[in-house]
Amino acid sequence: MSNPMSGGGMAGWSMLRSMRNSDEVSGHQLKRGTAKRIIAFAKPYRRDIVIFLVTVVIAAVIGVATPLLAGEVIDAIADRGPQAGSIVVKLALVIAALAVADALFSLAQRWYSARIGEGIILNLRTRVYDHVQRMPLQFFTRTQTGALVSRLNNDVLGAQRAFTSTLSGVVSNVIQLVLTAGAMMILSWQITVLSLILLPVFIIPARRVGKRLAEITRESYNLDAKMNATMTERFGVAGALLVKLFGQPEIEARRFADRAERVRDIGIQSAMYSRTFFVAMLLVASLAQALTYGLGGWLAVAGAVSAGTVVKLALLLTRLYGPLTALSNVRVDVMSALVSFDRVFEVLDLKPGIVEKPDAVAVPRGTGRVDFRDVRFRYPSAAEISLASLEEVATLDRTVNEPVLKGVSFSVEPGQMVALVGPSGAGKSTLSMLISRIYDVTDGQVLVGGVDVRDATLASLRDEIGVVTQDSHLFHETIAENLRYAKPDATDDEIWAALAGAQVADLVRSLPDGLDTTVGERGYRFSGGEKQRIAIARLLLKAPSIVILDEATAHLDSESEAAVQRALSVALAGRTALVIAHRLSTVRDADQILVLDGGRIVERGRHDELVAVGGLYAELYRTQFAVADSPTPFVDATGPEPVVMPLGTYRADEVLPPAAAN
Repeated sequence: MSNPMSGGGMAGWSMLRSMRNSDEVSGHQLKRGTAKRIIAFAKPYRRDIVIFLVTVVIAAVIGVATPLLAGEVIDAIADRGPQAGSIVVKLALVIAALAVADALFSLAQRWYSARIGEGIILNLRTRVYDHVQRMPLQFFTRTQTGALVSRLNNDVLGAQRAFTSTLSGVVSNVIQLVLTAGAMMILSWQITVLSLILLPVFIIPARRVGKRLAEITRESYNLDAKMNATMTERFGVAGALLVKLFGQPEIEARRFADRAERVRDIGIQSAMYSRTFFVAMLLVASLAQALTYGLGGWLAVAGAVSAGTVVKLALLLTRLYGPLTALSNVRVDVMSALVSFDRVFEVLDLKPGIVEKPDAVAVPRGTGRVDFRDVRFRYPSAAEISLASLEEVATLDRTVNEPVLKGVSFSVEPGQMVALVGPSGAGKSTLSMLISRIYDVTDGQVLVGGVDVRDATLASLRDEIGVVTQDSHLFHETIAENLRYAKPDATDDEIWAALAGAQVADLVRSLPDGLDTTVGERGYRFSGGEKQRIAIARLLLKAPSIVILDEATAHLDSESEAAVQRALSVALAGRTALVIAHRLSTVRDADQILVLDGGRIVERGRHDELVAVGGLYAELYRTQFAVADSPTPFVDATGPEPVVMPLGTYRADEVLPPAAAN
């Protein structure tokens, strides 16, 4: 007896997967127009999809034709006529030819399926990745990284299945079901009806199994997600250090083991449920086939049907149960694919934070002038820039944020150093983000080189501005690759010159792999001061006319700060500088100091002038800056005695002598 599951086994597993997903997709509300967008998205592949569907149809026809020819062989053998031998040989050759054709069409089907599927994955992933990069910075502060990565992986793959497994499965199963049922009814409607009586016996219990399987599968996914989050946090340098500092490795191991043990138990349950489902389907199909052989054989003995007809019915029956069970859950399969597309479209429908105008103009190169004209700004609400599903919350906060900046106006002349000081939350970092157009102003204007940044090309704006933050990020790549991020065509000589200017060339030369040294995750192979100097080298390689320092030395010790300050003296030479700092060494020598409080400039002037006024700056000076106004020793490499140099005694356009720069 042939395997009752041949031709229906894959459909059975498809049904099982559908039942796992049924609860998840049933609660998802699709947006209007999703289907139309999917059709539009498929247009580039319409020729491939048509050819793919043709191969699916032909394969389905061959699947039904083969059992019919096998029955004819049995009839020819039973007839024992003078032409029986030649008929059997001819039928065998036809069956063999169909087998070869089926194999070829199967390969063609797989080729077009892969071509369509991988093409869709490529397009969706690149579009989502490119779109996400254009989202405002606040989007990334709110969104769970894992949920966003899931859109690029799981949901994109789910959408791809719509044009491969789901589409081909529906078409193939419908055609196979119609042809098979039609052929069986023509051969013997009595046997066909009787054989289908057992179908509900299988489907009803299977749905209950599927519901339970969905529950434990969902629990397993949640536990896997928690374990992944735990590993990501604990295996990062900062997380690993925290675990070691608090001496909790045993507790961490036990917590992880508890979740892993539950995943193991669920895995065993899932395996048994899946196997039970498969065995049940195999058993029901076998019983139906036995019933067909019994009833058909009895009718054949009675002369009502031929022996070949019994074989045809038995073989066709094996190709009937699979499509029936698969199509019974076709709605869930289709909905699963639609939901995946819908979740991808949700991300693509988010409005980018910054959009370049079609008629944007380039910022004049090397001007270095910055103007703020009555600038007002508020951060967008969560509902304006995020998705509830990416934050794992029920609804997004729609509260309109209070303005951060309230009518700020000032100008920075080319080559000037302007310092921004004020209490936390005053709007200092926000000002710097408006210059580089990380955000757009709510009202007013920010001009660079006389051009409103909203009218400028993004490329020219980025070329004019360089930024060093308090925690400069380095990718987990080589030093050279991190530096070439600022200038992709930079030569090694240019890189070494930038490293020398940043006072870090000797360190890089001392490394075994030199420029090819991998910096480690977030640059953790280097100290804070070393990492900052590499970031300054990256800025020097970019050679912008405007430099923004956002508390670039805030978290460094005195020695590291001194090294970074020496590097900054080179970086700021001849450039316009906007400095956000809590260190007197940087602020006191600024050409202009702007004191922000509550989103407004409340004081402006030079250091001595503002101290004499006795306002907010003077208060900040007494409470925050006075500690920084102390000499810090630098070791002169030319002699054994330390050379004491007070911080802040050099100006931005002065380069320290080699002795002090070591």
